[in-house]
This record gives sequence, C-alpha cells and structure tokens, in this order.
Amino acid sequence: MNRPSTGLHVPTSLRVFAWLSFIFNVVIIATGGAVRLTGSGLGCSDWPVCVPGSLVPTPELGIHGIIEFANRTISGPLLLAAIAVMVLSWRRRAARHDLFVLSLVILALVVLQALVGAFVVWQELAAALVGFHYTVSVVIVCLTAAFLARMGEPAGAREIAVPKGFAILTHVTSLVLAITVIVGVFTTGSGPHSGDDDVVRTGVDASLLAHVHAWPGYALAALTVALTVWAGLKRLRPLPWLLVLLAIVLVQVAVGLYQARNGLPPLAVGVHMVLASLSAAALTVVVLRLKRPVAVDVRAEASAPATVSAT
Repeated sequence: MNRPSTGLHVPTSLRVFAWLSFIFNVVIIATGGAVRLTGSGLGCSDWPVCVPGSLVPTPELGIHGIIEFANRTISGPLLLAAIAVMVLSWRRRAARHDLFVLSLVILALVVLQALVGAFVVWQELAAALVGFHYTVSVVIVCLTAAFLARMGEPAGAREIAVPKGFAILTHVTSLVLAITVIVGVFTTGSGPHSGDDDVVRTGVDASLLAHVHAWPGYALAALTVALTVWAGLKRLRPLPWLLVLLAIVLVQVAVGLYQARNGLPPLAVGVHMVLASLSAAALTVVVLRLKRPVAVDVRAEASAPATVSAT
C-alpha cells in the first residue's frame, strides 16, 4: 500500500522564488528607509507615474527623484516573485495546502502594500501612513520567512516539541518584540527623518519616545538571552534560530544606542530599520520551531534542523 506523501519535496523553482520573495521584501525596507533618510519621499510627487506626464523621474527632480523611483522599481520584481510563489504553490496545493495559503496571504499583503504606498504619496508622507507602510513590510518579511521555514519540513499535523513554559516565554517574547517595533514606528514618526523637509511630524516629543522605545528593546534582549540559555541547556529544537535571533538583537541594541547618542545619523537609522525586520523574521521561525511534524520518519526528523536552518 502506498504511503501518503508528506509534501517534503519542494521544486527548486519554488525554493528560488520563495527566497527571492524574502530578499526583495527585506531590500525594499532598506530602500524605503533610504528614501526617507535622504529626504527623497516626494522625489516622485505622483503615483503610479513619477510626475504628471512622466512615468520615470525627469532631470529636474535630481537625485531625490532617482532614489524614490529606484525604491518603486523594486516593487515590480517583488510582486512578480510573490505571484510566482503563489502559482507554484497552487500547483502543489494538494500536498502542501499550508504553503499555498501562506502564498495567498503574502500576495494579498504585497498588493495592499502597493496601494498604501500610493496613499503615502497622495497624502504627502503622512506620518501615520508611513508608519503603517513600514509595519506591513515587516509583517510580509515575517510571512516570507515562515514560508521558507515550512517549506523545509513535511506537511501535516504538528506536535509541541518544547516544554510548556518555554513555549509561553517564547510567545511573551514575540509580544515584546511587536511592542518594540510599534513604539519604534511611533518614535520614527516623531523624529527628524520625515522623508521631506515640509512634512509635518506627529508633534510628540521624539526624545521621550526614544527612551520609551528602549525599555521593550532591553526586555527583548533579556528574554532572548533567557530563551537561548534554556534551549542550549535542554538542546531544544529552536536553538539554532534563537542563536540567530540573539545575534541580531544584540547588534540592534548596539545600533540603537549608537544612533541615540550621535544625533540619529541616517545610515544607523536605516540599519536599525532593517535589523528590526530581520529580528521579527528570526523570531517567527523560532515560534514555528516550537512544534515538530507528527509521525515522520526518524531519519527525516534528525535531518530537519539542518534543513530548516538552511532556510
């Protein structure tokens, strides 16, 4: 009698486009940060064209138009990668329904993100919209990371693979990270890097918010250390990705301290933004590693950490 397929085999084409989707979504956060940090937010004053009557920036727009248009250009391959992942996942939906559903959610958010980007331009970089724009990007990065992680494991039911207390502490850490990112978005919305000199900020004291933003950041670092030590002592399944998360968070804390003490240099702020998305992505994989596939071959389970770590 034939055994049901676990859906573990994933075509190379799907792996390639899934990785491209993840990379493009991280890159667009970096380029979006560059747009704001160089004051190029209104380098293109219209959407979907750059300026009325021209799809591309005109010479009069100078470097700001080029920077803003470069960020928009990445949206094209990013959307194509999301569509390719969805189509390739649809072809395997019988064996990997989980991947197909994830691909649909990612594609929907990519389309939403494009629409939000349009409103950001039309509303002349309103701080709330810009913050929402960044937050959606972080969510997409997390989902593309989740896709990569699930792609390396069999489909089907999953069971808890860590002590209950460890799982609870991991979810608390996730909440703290979300709070850190959200407060960071509000802090940026009140800071000096608005994307254009004429943009009105929120009016909240940015220095006060910076201090408030630091508190959950330090709590996140402490919780990550605790989880990593616990996982190391008990050789728990999430350990490899906790080590990745710990490295990112420690660098993030160092960058945060540097930028706060040096007047928010644009490059440091940009790095801080990208690291925030990568820490969220790493923690997403840690959460997924709290469970393992049920009733898989012992040899497949033994090789699973190496497979997922590669993603």
